[in-house]
Amino acid sequence: MSVSCGLECVLCLGCSRWAWKRLTYVGAYDSETWPPAAAEDVEPIPRACRAVLAVYEEDLANPRYAPTGGYRMDPSEVVKRVPYDQIPDGCCPPYLIYVDRQHKEVILAVRGLNLIRESDYKVLLDNRLGQQMFDGGFVHHGLLQAATWLLNHEGDTLRDLLCKLGPEYKLVFAGHSLGSGIAALMTIIVVNHRNEFGGIPRNQIRCYAIAPARCMSLNLAVKYADVIYSVILQASACLRLFDDFLPRTPTPLEHIFGSIFCLPCFLFLVCLRDTFIPEKRKLRDPRRLYAPGRMYHIVERKFCR
Repeated sequence: MSVSCGLECVLCLGCSRWAWKRLTYVGAYDSETWPPAAAEDVEPIPRACRAVLAVYEEDLANPRYAPTGGYRMDPSEVVKRVPYDQIPDGCCPPYLIYVDRQHKEVILAVRGLNLIRESDYKVLLDNRLGQQMFDGGFVHHGLLQAATWLLNHEGDTLRDLLCKLGPEYKLVFAGHSLGSGIAALMTIIVVNHRNEFGGIPRNQIRCYAIAPARCMSLNLAVKYADVIYSVILQASACLRLFDDFLPRTPTPLEHIFGSIFCLPCFLFLVCLRDTFIPEKRKLRDPRRLYAPGRMYHIVERKFCR
């Protein structure tokens, strides 16, 4: 009897310790050994966010999301704005093309997942682990198809703008959530076909992925870390409402949104399963997808905040 009670106590203590470590883990721990970001690297990020928010706006002249930092987009410089009703079902989310003459940038911005649009789910759920090989690694199949479709339709527009505006202009891709994965994969395609975009140098191409989806294998994320910047807001194990959990959860996107279980329960089960999988084993899996490129982690280094 005493042995049984002892085992129960050990089990309860072990479970309590695991739960405590999970519930008190804050996102700042993930990047506590990282060096601070350089000011010149961070400076373009608010502009990229503003471009993505513009895709959500109904009237750019009177934006719902107030501009910050004194930066405001000029509606007259929006070259093209494509809503859902102009995009074939399941091809990609809405997007816009904008010329920022002040900072000499041609920007293609893609909006994030619309939870009430079936067409967005068609892009998101079009994937299986290891289904799509690309450039020596693995990528999300649906996002790659969306990126390819978008470049096939807007590649000529981007090339003509770059040729017209001159070699000092950068080509910038920006996206949020679902759109960030599409933007990141467009960047890889353009980097490998720069001759089709007027021979633009690699260092003149940038991608800013805001709250990015896991869309490429680790070798590709490292390979393109000089051109793709992922921006992630601090997240804890409790998945706070305004934090970015998609870049951090190990669960494939198609499993999260295709689950018949409630999302918190499903993530808890995956979290429990991954606790017993060694990190080295995860890193050795070439099919495992990660957030793209170089990562910038916005954190508030305070416990239980």
